Amino acid sequence: MSETRESVFQQINNVLATYPPISLEEMSAVKLMNRIDTKFVIPLVQLKPLLQTAASQYYVQVLNGKPTAAYHTIYLDTDDHRMYNLHQTGRKVRQKIRVRTYEETGVTFLEIKNKNNHGRTKKKRIEVPSFESVFHSEEASQFLEQQSWYTIDQLHPHVENFFDRITLINHGMTERLTIDLGLRFHNYDIDTRADIGHCVVIELKRDGLTHSPMQDIFLDMRILPGGFSKYCIGSAFTNPALRHNNLKEKMHRVERFRQMQEGLLVM
Repeated sequence: MSETRESVFQQINNVLATYPPISLEEMSAVKLMNRIDTKFVIPLVQLKPLLQTAASQYYVQVLNGKPTAAYHTIYLDTDDHRMYNLHQTGRKVRQKIRVRTYEETGVTFLEIKNKNNHGRTKKKRIEVPSFESVFHSEEASQFLEQQSWYTIDQLHPHVENFFDRITLINHGMTERLTIDLGLRFHNYDIDTRADIGHCVVIELKRDGLTHSPMQDIFLDMRILPGGFSKYCIGSAFTNPALRHNNLKEKMHRVERFRQMQEGLLVM
């Protein structure tokens, strides 16, 4: 009989309780706003052994006494889904614009993520009072005009997601590892929802090519890197009218992980 998602989450929290904690203030030296990102996607059932293996080499961020933090993100795009289409068709130089709220602190940012043709990500952001304020703020409007390819009147909310994030920092303080679980999506355009909580999205963030203890663990566990955009996957799963030919392999993998979680496949 397969375990419930809740029982797996509890087991994960038990493992995280064995990690030495690090506070948000202590993490300030590892912001990595200009960085190299490498993503990995694994089934939820694989997260516990991964965390057990990494426990001796990482700190876990603890906020308000918890090793997980809740996130709410709203992605903005044009009426013709230009940012989504540029990404899913393989454009290397691209941009995403989102409004992200860190639920534990109540802080909200308007963020622009730029990806260059060398695979490097640069993120710029400003704090805003709320998502709604973005459309009525001169500061937000100027920020977009100066830093993005779009103006505020071209943008609308398209997809939002909710997830819980675990953040690990290696003992050398040279990398940050974010682990997103419990992913749920809502599509503003057609009011549909999707839940891919059986998948875990891991992002290794480094400034340069410093040695990563986690990469060694991934190698031992035969976990391979692969691109995964939460915005694109959430859009494709909630709006079948969008073009998603280049996402089909990733979507099939997500469904296979769902079957694993439901105990329909033997790992």
